[in-house]
Amino acid sequence: MASNICARLRAGLATGSAEETQALAGELAAVLPPDTVIALHGTLGVGKTTFVQGLARGFGITEPVTSPTFNLFTLHRGGTRLLAHLDAYRLEQGSQMESLMLEDFLVSPWCLAVEWPENIAAWLPPAAWHFDLGISADGRHTVRQR
Repeated sequence: MASNICARLRAGLATGSAEETQALAGELAAVLPPDTVIALHGTLGVGKTTFVQGLARGFGITEPVTSPTFNLFTLHRGGTRLLAHLDAYRLEQGSQMESLMLEDFLVSPWCLAVEWPENIAAWLPPAAWHFDLGISADGRHTVRQR
């Protein structure tokens, strides 16, 4: 099962609704190793927060998940692990990550989902899982693991 979802994501998938995108992310959540960083690449409106909502569901988190744009990051506890959701849009460089003290809040097992990871690329660990999200010509949302 784990290799199936990962292989499908490497090939690239298209979804027709927010629910399908969330279900896809929930399926991925079931196979993620503990203490994983996920980098979600894509422009505004491609479904990065929707993907994180699906991860939360997959981890058994029932509280609402919204974009943490003004807070920079939010923590969601419950289910099978801690989900930290970081919106790096307003960060100018990876060095600003130190001032957030996010690492002080990460209790294993955790998953850190980063929107706009290119803004903190130097800070991301080499083992981060990178996903490209987009919208195809027919309006479907696309997800592909790098």
